[in-house]
Amino acid sequence: MSANYFRHDVLILGSGAAGLSLALRLRDDLSVAVVSKRELIEGSTRYAQGGISAVLDAKDSIESHVQDTLKAGAGLCDPEAVRFVVERGPANIRWLLDQGVEFTRDEEYVSAGGYHLTREGGHTHRRVVHAADATGAAVANTLEGRIRAKSNVTLYEQHIAVDLITSRHHPGQEQNRCLGAYILDRGTGQVETFLARFVILATGGANKVYLYTSNPDVSTGDGIAMAWRAGCRVANMEFMQFHPTCLYHPEARTFLISEALRGEGARLLLPDGERFMPRFDSRAELAPRDVVARAIDHEMKRLGSECLYLDISHRPSDFVVEHFPTIHAHCLELGIDITREPIPVVPAAHYTCGGVMVDHHARTDLLGLYASGETAYTGLHGANRMASNSLLECLVYSESAAQDIERLMGRYPDPVEVPHWDESRVTEPDEEVVVTHNWEELRRFMWDYVGIVRTNKRLRRAKRRTELLAQEIIEYYSNFRVSNDLIELRNLQEVSNLIIQSALRRRESRGLHYTLDFPFKDKNQHGPTILIPDTYQPRDRE
Repeated sequence: MSANYFRHDVLILGSGAAGLSLALRLRDDLSVAVVSKRELIEGSTRYAQGGISAVLDAKDSIESHVQDTLKAGAGLCDPEAVRFVVERGPANIRWLLDQGVEFTRDEEYVSAGGYHLTREGGHTHRRVVHAADATGAAVANTLEGRIRAKSNVTLYEQHIAVDLITSRHHPGQEQNRCLGAYILDRGTGQVETFLARFVILATGGANKVYLYTSNPDVSTGDGIAMAWRAGCRVANMEFMQFHPTCLYHPEARTFLISEALRGEGARLLLPDGERFMPRFDSRAELAPRDVVARAIDHEMKRLGSECLYLDISHRPSDFVVEHFPTIHAHCLELGIDITREPIPVVPAAHYTCGGVMVDHHARTDLLGLYASGETAYTGLHGANRMASNSLLECLVYSESAAQDIERLMGRYPDPVEVPHWDESRVTEPDEEVVVTHNWEELRRFMWDYVGIVRTNKRLRRAKRRTELLAQEIIEYYSNFRVSNDLIELRNLQEVSNLIIQSALRRRESRGLHYTLDFPFKDKNQHGPTILIPDTYQPRDRE
């Protein structure tokens, strides 16, 4: 095992929009490390199709964006957080433009500065700026190019964090704080010790906990699980957003069909061609995602159908190809011409609305530890995320974190040396099939018992399974060398337990959490569901 310490001023775990934008905003004289589990841009940002919501049109207003977000959040948004994000939206779009992101232009949108704006579910105005139907790829590729040119940033690709290092485990500090992280080099198999004055969790969400998801394989809740083990509170983990329209095809199980199609007039249809959304909501296809996902789930179960259909073929072919080139090309490769026929779709786990609790500076409960993006609970989303608010949240909180880190940098000394990772009493895994089996079992019972529609009976059954699984994982983790799959399984189990605990505590149906035992909203349950670990200690003020 290497005896070296990797020392940096700032350690960023995750390389999506949250992590890379934060790294780019920090001063050039700071030593910054960006850790990525796979290639640098292999994360959820890259696959975001729709766009970024911000008030860019003179006909729109900050107040309208605020009210739309509050309404979509079903009464659980933090109004201060909503206004904090929305007010900073236009400036963050300008920052992306300055970085070189090329958003789709349309000179007819004079009041929006010549940028084409689309409208998505929950929005009362066109306010989603986009790069055709591949906004995430445009943002990710641009930020990657910028970050690779930064001489003060060291990139550690093919590395995965095992756990955070805190002074609670390694005394010698005046206050409990985050000192860094133990990180597995996936190439060498060695666990290295990374020390930093500040650590940022930007590891994305936890949607790989479900069998069907639009997310890439890296979305295993690593940051949420590590923060929980380090003593940080988490909130609103019961609110897991299922995107209504994931492509239903055996060769494309995670390909998302953007909500922007419905924003441009696409209709949801039953197998016989009947339109059904007006029966469920007056906003029809433009209702928030939780409403649309439950409606699709209801009709699929009622009819025993494997999928339903999304049809935009009534729009001109040139319009469809111009506005949705990626979706059109990908579907065409699979034998589906979306200009002529409907698209088979199913709901899939898409976004984690809860996460590690942070303030407006993106600070967690642990000194020196920040969280941004899908890993964090900011209060913006409430019980349901409104479309295209997620990338905006990444940018706003990473900007705020960068400003706070620069302000506090002189107050935080370099961490003291800590013991290296100890593998002296472990051996090579004897049966890795155990990890594979447990991974598949967990994702299956989470889908069946803790999915779009829940009951207490299903939740309790899932809780028993996670507890049994935890025992097996602890035994395996204690006796064998860690691997990428074992780390991810351990984190998925931790996050699954947090989701189930949160769901059992919320005895009502609201937003993304729908239970047959309590099918109505309870006006007395108007706050977030907060889980507090046994190791939690209130942090001192800066």
